[in-house]
Amino acid sequence: MTGQMITADLVDLDLSADTKEAAARSLAARMVAQGRVTDLEGFLADVAAREAQMPTGLDGGIGIPHCRSTHVTEPTLAFGRAAHGVDFGAPDGPADLIFLIAAPAGADDAHLTILSALARQLMDEDFKAALRAATDAEQTAALIRGDEQPADSAPAAEAAVPEPGQPAGQSTEQPAGQSTEQPAGQSTEQPAEQSTELTERSGDQGTFKIVAVTSCPTGIAHTYMAAESLENTARDTDGVELTVETQGSSGFTRLDPAVIAAADAVIFAHDVPVREKERFAGKPTVDVGVKAGINRPAELIAEVREKAARGEVSAASPSSTAVDNSGESEDGYGTKLRKWLMSGVSYMVPFVAAGGLLIALGFAIGGYEVADVKVETLLNSFDWGSTTSWAALLFYTGQAAFAFLVPVLAGYIAYGMADRPGLVPGFVGGSIALTVNAGFLGGLVAGLIAGAVVMAIQRVNVPAVLRGIMPVVVIPLLSSIVVGFLMFVVIGKPIASLQSALTDWLNSLSGANAVILGVILGLMMCFDLGGPLNKVAYAFAVGGLADPTDGSLKVMAAVMAAGMVPPLAMALATTVRGRLFTKAERENGKAAWVLGASFITEGAIPFAAADPLRVIPASMAGGAVTGALSMAFGCTLRAPHGGIFVVPLIGNAFLYLIAIAVGVCVSAALVVVLKGMRKSAPEALVTGEEAPAARESKVTAAA
Repeated sequence: MTGQMITADLVDLDLSADTKEAAARSLAARMVAQGRVTDLEGFLADVAAREAQMPTGLDGGIGIPHCRSTHVTEPTLAFGRAAHGVDFGAPDGPADLIFLIAAPAGADDAHLTILSALARQLMDEDFKAALRAATDAEQTAALIRGDEQPADSAPAAEAAVPEPGQPAGQSTEQPAGQSTEQPAGQSTEQPAEQSTELTERSGDQGTFKIVAVTSCPTGIAHTYMAAESLENTARDTDGVELTVETQGSSGFTRLDPAVIAAADAVIFAHDVPVREKERFAGKPTVDVGVKAGINRPAELIAEVREKAARGEVSAASPSSTAVDNSGESEDGYGTKLRKWLMSGVSYMVPFVAAGGLLIALGFAIGGYEVADVKVETLLNSFDWGSTTSWAALLFYTGQAAFAFLVPVLAGYIAYGMADRPGLVPGFVGGSIALTVNAGFLGGLVAGLIAGAVVMAIQRVNVPAVLRGIMPVVVIPLLSSIVVGFLMFVVIGKPIASLQSALTDWLNSLSGANAVILGVILGLMMCFDLGGPLNKVAYAFAVGGLADPTDGSLKVMAAVMAAGMVPPLAMALATTVRGRLFTKAERENGKAAWVLGASFITEGAIPFAAADPLRVIPASMAGGAVTGALSMAFGCTLRAPHGGIFVVPLIGNAFLYLIAIAVGVCVSAALVVVLKGMRKSAPEALVTGEEAPAARESKVTAAA
């Protein structure tokens, strides 16, 4: 039988910790004592890794450190009250109410349910006041579970944290977002028949109906806090009915179309793209970040009512496109451009990996002459026992996947700018880029043009009768015509010339020029370990594989070699000088051997998160050396992924491995030297305990 989520033994009303690491350790120790966490250090490493991704402090003196971990036996919540406050990164200062949430690895539903439920509870001032005034641990645990209600606050019990195994429908905080509030504040996550009934009940003349969408990068706390804040404010505002769709991490349940159709206005409070945003087109809209939904709900409701009174329709305006709102609204155009390009690259990479590896396998099995096998031969006389036939099959399948590289890049750049209406002109522009030999650069430009054209069309205020066909017929038709004209007649040829010049330049690289390019690519691959700069270098390399030349194959080899260095170097460093690393890092080092060998640069992230000022410079130094040596040795590579598993496809394979080994040794030696210079007590590290300075740095960097 699963125990209660929180008991008196998991409550500390006099938490004396001064740092978030100490607070997490103190509360986690209670979980260990109750048998709910099996490895304290391993669990704390998982908590620190999650904390490094994004601060878990919330406005109002709240800290909610949380994680999923293999060291957790059952979903558990521990609570601590710190008289002096602990800094969890909230904008308004330290937290005195601290909730440590632990869920077993893979227990997504339980994890998200606890977090979303707690987030809604924390919008209740009576609930927080009761926690701050509590004098008894058992009473506090009962209050959090919902067994006891704070004074003058019945809703707090409704939002109580559900116990493990409780049916989702019994909690207001289910990931789908269902709320048990009555019609004025009813949540969006309700069956269709209930939401239709709501529309009929609330159709009284004079009622102003609003639909809202809330979402945040993690899809947990702020998503539900914004929903609760908007619902509570609407409930207290005469003549307003508001229904919220929470788009959380575990998915979302769509608002009933009848509810949307009956709405007078829309509020978007989000920091990530609103999914299926076109459902809300043609209505007065306020589009803000999720924190605005929490902090100033009354202003948002008043603003959207004013827009409706003026007859403004802004739901499909270019100022509220998907990627524009994937971050703070103050993002500059440089930041937006990077996000648009990364959107295209992220969707392109699976095509690159699958297609490139299939082509590489075809070459490995049948040799490079497999490209001379005719498709007609493969279709008409496939030989089940012939390696040549199988090699040709792999080659042409990979080539088919690779043919999508530029169209997918262009299509999803446009998607990042203008949401789904950008897909058609984006794909069309990318295909035209291939037709006119504009290649990878043509795809980039075509995607940006397609997105811009769609955004311009969306700006036009069309009659209501045409709004229904705009995203399906009008926008794809007009935008495709414009993109086609520009790519075929205006800019296609100049871009093709530029692409050809770039190809010629890569082919002409030799000597010092090639080495310098190798250094630059190596530094980019190792600076952010899988982040935007890493992806730019990788995209540059795989772009050349669309039309492979000797120069582009050298670039691909240098990029892959440099990308393998950081995790392999960390693995080597933990092997030769394990006492400089924590127990958790030594365990991560074992996995880093495999990750590095497989060209997964992200395998070094746990080490960089723990000690960025030493790990990242050391990784960059080794990556630069490897990139330079790979270019100097003239190594080539036709596969965009695979690590050591595609060594048979590498030109000058022995020298390529030498380049990687040298870079790994350089990085490992540097990180050992830099860590050895720390002024922390080595005895703590020998015993597997982190020194305070090490623990403090562990959670300050991005994972």
